Amino acid sequence: MSDESRQILMSAKNARIITCISEMYHVSLQEATDIFYNSETANLIEEGVADLHCRSDKYLAEEIWLEYQEAHSVTEEHDE
Repeated sequence: MSDESRQILMSAKNARIITCISEMYHVSLQEATDIFYNSETANLIEEGVADLHCRSDKYLAEEIWLEYQEAHSVTEEHDE
């Protein structure tokens, strides 16, 4: 598979995950996009770690949302 083909497939995968985050957690597409691209999981998917790109879009959306929730609960604890 060429690098260009891989990039096209990964872009489509990312878009589907972002859509899942938006729909599953009732956030805007913009917020879902920010959550996705600021996640460590997105970096791992891009790097091909543990074949995460082979996981379902819904599964990855759930993992990214959990990561987001954990990061925000830690931030809120430090603010108090």
